[in-house]
Amino acid sequence: MKENIKIALLAVIAAGVVFMAISERGENNGPTTFQPLPPARTAATASPVTTAPKSTFDPLTPPAAPPETSGPSTTVSFATMTHDFGKVMQDSENTYRFKFTNTGKEPLVISNVQASCGCTAPNYPKHPIKPGESDEILVEYRPGKQEGQQNKTVTVTANTEPSQTILNITANVQKSM
Repeated sequence: MKENIKIALLAVIAAGVVFMAISERGENNGPTTFQPLPPARTAATASPVTTAPKSTFDPLTPPAAPPETSGPSTTVSFATMTHDFGKVMQDSENTYRFKFTNTGKEPLVISNVQASCGCTAPNYPKHPIKPGESDEILVEYRPGKQEGQQNKTVTVTANTEPSQTILNITANVQKSM
């Protein structure tokens, strides 16, 4: 039992040393390189102590994601941001086209469209959409063996402010006989 406590204490101490080393270096997006500690100071070699500024590093906060798109931003308007398929059968294929218009003054560039579930497959234009032009995002929902009321999201990332737009689809999946 005492041996387990010693091992646990050593693990806690090691984690604390690593945490202190990281927090003293602040936020670092590159690889971490550890520098050796300076030699221990004695009364004979002591000099005035200077304190480095406190780091703003917070280990519980994930680093900010880099912007998904670059260039000037624009605006987009969807004809609707939700679609209800109503009652659908298991293992069916259901499609809907979310129509949108570039309402800004710059070309609209959609960099990514991601569904919240593998049962939903979006297909989006990969080319820039000129100001005033319209296009669509095709969403195919295949419920597989899901049952009951389903709510799924499709996140569109583009050069808009905010950069992400959330589209919603719903369906009431009926069990196949």
